[in-house]
Parts: sequence; C-alpha cells; structure tokens
Amino acid sequence: MKEAELLVDAHAIIGEGPFWDERKLALYWIDVKGRLLHAFDPATAVDRSVALGSRPGSAVASKSGSLLMAMEDGFAFVDPGTGEATRLFDPEADRPGNRFNDGKCDSRGRFWAGTMADSEIGAEGSLYRFDPDRSCARMLGGIGISNGLTWSPDDRTMYYIDTPTRRVDAFDFDAETGAISGRRVAFEVPPSMGYPDGMTIDEEGMLWVALWEGWGLGRWDPREGRLLSRVELPVAKTSSCAFGGRSLDTLYITTASIGLGSEGLAGQPHAGGLFAFEPGVRGAASRPFAG
Repeated sequence: MKEAELLVDAHAIIGEGPFWDERKLALYWIDVKGRLLHAFDPATAVDRSVALGSRPGSAVASKSGSLLMAMEDGFAFVDPGTGEATRLFDPEADRPGNRFNDGKCDSRGRFWAGTMADSEIGAEGSLYRFDPDRSCARMLGGIGISNGLTWSPDDRTMYYIDTPTRRVDAFDFDAETGAISGRRVAFEVPPSMGYPDGMTIDEEGMLWVALWEGWGLGRWDPREGRLLSRVELPVAKTSSCAFGGRSLDTLYITTASIGLGSEGLAGQPHAGGLFAFEPGVRGAASRPFAG
C-alpha cells in the first residue's frame, strides 16, 4: 500500500481535470464549484489560480496558447492568465439542467468531453467529440456522470467511465476517423472501493482510476480486469489524476471537499488538495487540442 504527498492545500470544492502542459512544464487543474483555473509550477511549488465566469468541467492546451475548456455552458477558449473566455459552441444549449464534466484529447487532437445532470439524477448526459475544425459530434447518450477518458498505448482502445455504473468500459477506437465501437466492460469497481471518477494510463497499459469516496486510487490491468495496487490518500473524494513532470513519472491527483461539514473537514483537513505520487512507471502525455 502506497501513500501520496500533499503539494497544494487548496481546499478546492471539487478539484478536477489535471492536465500537464509539456510546453510550460506546468500542471493545470480546476475547481468546478469554485469556478477557478489553477496552474501549479513544480519547479517553484507555486500554485496560481484565476477566476472563471462559469463552472469549468475540464481543460486542455491548444495550439493558440489558450486553453480549450469544456465549461458548464459549452466549449470555449480561455486565456490562462486572465480567465477571459471566448465562447465557441454549446451542444446542450437546450438542456440548462446539464453541465460539462471531464474531458481529454485523443492522439489526433480531438477534444472528448461529456456532460451530466447538475442534479446527478438520471442518465441525462452525453459524450461529445469536438474536432479541430470546430465541428461537434455526439458520440454517446444516456450517460449518468461522464468522467474518466484515456486511450491505450497502441491507440486502438478507448477507455471510458460513466461513474454511477461503477464500470470502466472499453471501446474499439479508430484513430484516423475518431470513431468508437464495440462497447464492453473492462472491469467493475467494487462498492467497497467507492465510485470510479477520473482516469489515466501508464506506459504499460495499466489504468489508474481515482476513487470517489474510496480514499485513493487503484491501478488496474484492463485486459484481465485485475486490481494491481492501491494508492492511499487522507481524503475520501479522490476525483482525477494525470501524469506529469519532465519525464512523465509523477502522478498528480486532485481531490474534493464538497459535502464535508465542519466535523468532516476536521477529519479530512486536506480535502480539496492537490497531491502527487511517484509510481515507478511513466505515464501517457496529456495531448493538446489541434485546432
């Protein structure tokens, strides 16, 4: 059993969406309910944040130097220094009860991001693919809480989490066209381990899954559906993870403090913090938007 180190005692309401920017050697991450975009510099251990005009779901770098973000009200380019947003497209403008959540780019720079009902009731969400030409395709529907996304090292499989199902699903992935097919269950997360949330993959093809209400992360072999190891955190609501650092050998982990009263915070004083862990294996790079 392994433990992670606290880097930033941010007290985020819902820390989410860690993204390693290889050009700036910095980690971007967000606080959904706090409407904040964070940038952590490992060289100086300084974490800076900027206020956003609406709730963010996820962020990736883009060729323009801005961040492409999935906000509660659609896709937007955001200036990471000022938080100023340039709106692009909202595929769910007719569904004000929904908001965007987790998102990530594939190897060709297409941004995949999903939605969820703000009430967290029912299966009102969808998964979208926002392409570099700024076209948008609905790839899946009937989603409860769209969360973790990642692709296998050979780029032939996409893994995806709809949190209430407690499953990690696998799809056949066509990198040329961005099409997905052949949905199947890779493995299920037992109720005793909480709910699967954000996710990333390492160079060995093993999945690292953040466990909401599970006090840490798990590393699974998706081909065998076998749990290989756990990383313990002093926080119940572990939300997401991403590899970063110059050698992509540090696993950054976001957490949440939402729903904890004074008694809960006393037992989890670092809830909402940013943590890091050195797993002894390199991970996949965070990919930028190609548009």
